[in-house]
This record gives sequence, C-alpha cells and structure tokens, in this order.
Amino acid sequence: MSTGTEVPVSPLGVAVPTKFLDPSSFMVWSANALLSFDISPEVRRSGNRSNGGPSGGRFSGGPRHRSIYKPPPPPPPGSGSLLEPRRRIGFGDREFSDNCSESRYFMGTEETRKDMDIDSWCLDLSYDQWVPLPVSGQRPSARYKHAAAVVDDKLYIIGGSRNGRYLSDVQAFDFKSLTWSSVRLKMEPQIGNWSPENLLSTSGHTTITWGNKLLLIGGHSKHDSDSMPVRFIDLESLQCGIVETSGKAPVTRGGHSASLVGSKLIVFGGEDKKRRLLNDVHILELETMSWELLEATQTTPAPRFDHTAAVHGDRYLVVFGGCSHSIFFCDLHVLDLQTKEWSQPEIPGDMISPRAGHAAVTIGESWYVVGGGDNKSGCSETLMLNMPKLVWSTLTTVKERDPLASEGLSVCSALIAGEIYLVAFGGYNGKYQNEIFFMRPKPRNSSRPKIFQSPAAAAAAASVTAAYALAKSEKLDFFETEEPIKLVVNKKDVSVELDAVREDKKVMELSLTEARQENSRLREKIEEVNNTHAELSKELLSVQGQLASERSRCFKLEAQIAELQKVLESFHSIESEVEVLRKQKSALEQDMEHAAAATRQGSGGLLSWLSGAPRSS
Repeated sequence: MSTGTEVPVSPLGVAVPTKFLDPSSFMVWSANALLSFDISPEVRRSGNRSNGGPSGGRFSGGPRHRSIYKPPPPPPPGSGSLLEPRRRIGFGDREFSDNCSESRYFMGTEETRKDMDIDSWCLDLSYDQWVPLPVSGQRPSARYKHAAAVVDDKLYIIGGSRNGRYLSDVQAFDFKSLTWSSVRLKMEPQIGNWSPENLLSTSGHTTITWGNKLLLIGGHSKHDSDSMPVRFIDLESLQCGIVETSGKAPVTRGGHSASLVGSKLIVFGGEDKKRRLLNDVHILELETMSWELLEATQTTPAPRFDHTAAVHGDRYLVVFGGCSHSIFFCDLHVLDLQTKEWSQPEIPGDMISPRAGHAAVTIGESWYVVGGGDNKSGCSETLMLNMPKLVWSTLTTVKERDPLASEGLSVCSALIAGEIYLVAFGGYNGKYQNEIFFMRPKPRNSSRPKIFQSPAAAAAAASVTAAYALAKSEKLDFFETEEPIKLVVNKKDVSVELDAVREDKKVMELSLTEARQENSRLREKIEEVNNTHAELSKELLSVQGQLASERSRCFKLEAQIAELQKVLESFHSIESEVEVLRKQKSALEQDMEHAAAATRQGSGGLLSWLSGAPRSS
C-alpha cells in the first residue's frame, strides 16, 4: 500500500468545439482550471496550484474525496509490455502508473492498413455509434483539458494537461493519411523573449477558428495575467503570438465557454486564478478586437465552470451543466442576445444527470453532448438536444471504463465524404487518453427555430395561429364547393392538410391552456409576494418607530451623562476647598487650646497672691 497524499476529486473538465462549415458556426471549449505541478490529476481538488493559480478543484477546502476511477491492473512483471510502469505515483491506498516521459510529446504506435480509405471507412459506419479510428505511426502524448479544432482536413490539438503539468505542443492529425505530426511554430517578431512553449503552455483554454488563424482565449498557465489573454496561431505562416485587444478585458479564467456569433465571441462563466467562480458575460468583437461587458437581466445562472454553451438561431446562447466547488448542475439556461434577458425553460425528454467537464458540438439544429460526470461517476451516455424543440434524447451509451466516459476530452465536427462526423480525442478516466473516436450522426429533419418568450406572448401567438388555422380550413371548404374537379384531384392532400391543421390547433390550444395556467400560477406568486411585501412594510414601520423612540432615549441619556460629567469635574475643586477648611479648622483649634492653657495659668497665680499662699519654688 502506498502512502501518497489523498486529495479531493473532480472527474470533469471539457473541450467543446463545434462546426466550421459557415461564418455562423462556432466552437466552444470548456475545461476546469489547471492542476498543480506537484500533484498528478488522477486525484484532484487539493486546493493547491503552482504559480499562484487555482487548483482546478471542485471540492477544495471541503471533505476529501477519492477518485471515481480505479487504476487498471499493471502487467505481469517481466512481461516486457510497453505498459509496464517506470515509476509509481501513490495516492492514499492506490497507485497509478506513469510511463510517459514529460519531455516527449509522442507516445505509442499503432499500425493500420496502408491502403485504408477514410471516406469508405466513414461511410461504412453505423449511425449514432462511437468507433475508434485506426491510426498509423506515433500518437501524441495522452492528455486532457486541451483545445481542439478541425480546419480543412486536419484535427489540431493545442496544449492541455498531463500529470499536473502544462503541455505546450501543437499536434495535427491528417484525415487523409491517418497520421499524426507535430506542428513547429515560431514566435511573432514583436513578442520579444517569449517562446512558443511559454506562450502555448496552457490548460482549460478555449479556441475558435477566425480566418486562417486559431484564436486561443484564456486558460490557466504558469504565466497567468490579470486580464484574459487572446493568443493566435497562424496556420499558413505557422507563427504564434498575442492579439492586442482594447476595452475592458475580463479577468483571466479557465473552464469558461466561448461561442462565436458572426464576428462576436460570447464568453460566459469560468473560474479565475483565485478560484472564484464567475457567471458574467463578455463580448469580444473580432473585427476590432475590442471587449465589452454584457449587462444581462432576469435570473442569471449560478456561477459555474466546466459547462458547455452553444448558439441557436444566431440569437440565443444556450448554457448547459457545469459545476461549482460543491454542486454539479444539469440545468439549461438561455440568454436572448437581443433582449439581454436570461431564462430557464423546462426541458422535456430523457432525464439528464448532473455533469461537468463534458464536451459538446452542434451539427445543424442538434447539440451533441459527450462525457463529463460528477464526483461519483463518469457519464457514459451521448446526449442530443433538439434545439428548436428543446427536447433531450440519449443516442448511445458506452461502457463505464470507455475513453469516452472521460473528463477533459474534446469533440469537433469534421466534413468527410460529404457527411459531417463527430470526432472525439483525449480525456481522463483514471487513465489519460490519446485515441480518436468517430461517430456518424443520423440525419435529423430541420425544424423552425423556437422563440423563447413570456407565457403571455406565447398565449397571444397561439391564439393568432389558431385563428389563422381556422380561417385556412374555411377557405379550403369554400374551394371544395366552387371547384369540384379540383376537389376530386386534391381531396387526399386537403384531408391530410386539414388533419395537420386540426392537430396543430389541438397543440396550440394545449399550449394556450398551459400558458393560462402559468399566468394563473404567476399571479398567485405575485399576490403572495405582494402580501409578504405588505407585511414586511408594516414590520419595517414598526421597527422604524421603535428605533425613533430609542434614539430619543439615547439623546436624553447623553444629556444626563453630560450633566453628571460636569458635576464630577466640580468635585475636584470642592475637595480642595474642604481640605483647606480642614487645615484652617485644625489651626484654629490649636490656637484655642494655647489660649485656654494660658488663661488657666494666669488665673491660678492671681488667686494665690490674694490668699497669701506661698508660691511653690
């Protein structure tokens, strides 16, 4: 049994990229804060972080937790396996193998068929199932909390964390040759003494594609600044550097989300370098590289990190999951970017377990969520949110120990052979991962975007739509009488349309009823709040009256105390006068005694002389 340090555990941390097919596409990367250099992240949340940054822990300062993952058994001694541990790292009563040199960015090899065609391989995949992709040659070092992006025919992996250390390499996977290669970067000349290793040594950052560049936003590193840095990688010149921004930049953070809407980058939440949780919204205008704070109203989501976010209809920012230092969330929040109002809609569909550190990507109107978990177990199901209807469904489930049931993995979308596929890489589930997994999502029918609005507005819209449906039905009946030939030809179509209209009418009436019930419930709540406010107002008036009387008493007491102080001050002079009088009295008494004695002596001699008595000698 080893005697290492047992620390609090978090099984989460995520990259969330998305599609790169049109200017409105976006990619989100969310990862929990960076781990300390002296503690391997198999067990985390000790509250420590080297270089003054956060530990990335969700339970720092609270009770200590064991990792939800158990290490795989080591190979038999002397087996000669590549997995035979070179050193052991102990945590409590558990040991983990570390057989990767920190100075190397590649590990392991895997052979595949030289004549394998990625297009044919992808087209043979079953829908909604994860399959590992055969890879030729060396693979990059396993990691988690990295950034990932697909540009043209390559998957780029930037930075990340392994064994509590920041990684600074950039790896590229070519979908055509099915091989990995390391991207050697050079610094922009005006950067100075920085090197690519120092600049890109980051974990928990986000990345988006902008033109021919990859923009890296935020994250934690050894060189944390006060404001959020924006770094870039030019994929044509292979240069990297720092983007100069204007405006009030947000504080540096990790585990945030970044969503692209046109030329605006929406940043939400995260955890700063002092482990403070955030729920603010900042916008970076990429045309001018200027920051601004978005002042949103209504009920803001609780501060969180390691959540995911997506944009729907170029108007709504949808935020899902994440965690605080002690609570994991499964809620869904929507920010209307036009009205700047938050809302929390009720979501039908499958029951969703709380999670953080998951990865997510959008394809069309479907939002796919992979991995993540809480402090008890990892999430093995792959979820899909129908964004227009806001309905959850479970697509597939992997085994508990599967690499996809991990934290800190990334997921992107890639266009191959005319279809869009999900591409997942990396993560940590008790073991660091460096495999690539593919999923062929089943095509889904598109729907009209859902407009998030108040119940009253929804009821009004439902009434108008129902009236329109009835008018349309009457119009169809009219044409049936005026044009009997068309009636015979289109009777089936008209019947189907009428059935659809009637069904829509039922749905709208149901929505209207629900809206009225919601309004009634809100009125009751408002009345309850008003009653509570009235009672509190009365109590406040009573307390204010008591306070006024107490103030009056205090003023009187202060006046009495002032008078008593004056009397006490006069006591000193009175005591002095009394002392003088005492001395005068004592002197007077002495004088009187002397005078009495002299008088007695004089009267005695006269009597003796008169009586003729002899005087004593």
